[in-house]
Amino acid sequence: MRLGLHINRFNQGAARLGPELAATCRAAEEAGLGWLSVMDHYFQMEHNGGAEDPMLEAYATLGFLAANTSTVRLGALVTGVTYRHPGLLAKIVTTLDVLSGGRATLGLGAAWYDREHHGLGVPFPPLGERFERLEEALRICLQMWNPQDNGPFEGRHYRLAETRCVPAPLSAPHPEVMIGGNGERKTLRLAARYADACNLLIGSPADVPHKLDVLRGHCDDLGRDYDAIRKTVVHLGELPDDPDGVAKTLAPYADLGIDTVILRSPDGDLPGWVDRLIAPAARRLAEVG
Repeated sequence: MRLGLHINRFNQGAARLGPELAATCRAAEEAGLGWLSVMDHYFQMEHNGGAEDPMLEAYATLGFLAANTSTVRLGALVTGVTYRHPGLLAKIVTTLDVLSGGRATLGLGAAWYDREHHGLGVPFPPLGERFERLEEALRICLQMWNPQDNGPFEGRHYRLAETRCVPAPLSAPHPEVMIGGNGERKTLRLAARYADACNLLIGSPADVPHKLDVLRGHCDDLGRDYDAIRKTVVHLGELPDDPDGVAKTLAPYADLGIDTVILRSPDGDLPGWVDRLIAPAARRLAEVG
């Protein structure tokens, strides 16, 4: 089992952000982490400090991370379907994939943070429509990445005369598609139909089995191979402040079939935190599962 790092705070000060993110990239790769992501929001979320705290644009940041890494998989965790037109989103993720040497994941969800939409004047449809748009966006991205199908696409919410994407992604057959969220009726069903990976927000390993049982049930209903979907979690629980304790806390995820446990970044010295705590825990967990 591998560890990943999710960077969701940018409080270092504008002048220090670039150097510290570059140092974090080096620390993550030296630690053997399998995943590096950023959140995709316009405003910082309330529980992380609120809109007055700094927030970087996700895909510009991922381009910077790509330039400072060579092995770790990169993605947004996750992009709200309302943030970008699906055709443009497919082009953005393709660009990240090409320039990173085939390391991009498209993380996509239904969006939820109404304040940032209203704040910047971005339409925020009702939840049912957002899920309809999410499914259409997934279909559009997959069609954009199909060299045998250049369009058109006719949906209820999106209409594209051409689904042309040149150059094509380096990832074969396309960049990994990850659907994020815990919703059992819609989100996990979309994951079963379209995703190469799912991401769950989990407080402890005890919360995992039921969600995976739901995913398996949707896979059975749709005729999808459950084992073809890579299972990842964002661990929301507290972590001990020692590597052995971190490894002991996270090891049970491996027995549940989790491929990657993603940890949220703390405030403060992020590369130092990775070197001191996460790297030794990652080495221990690489031998588990």
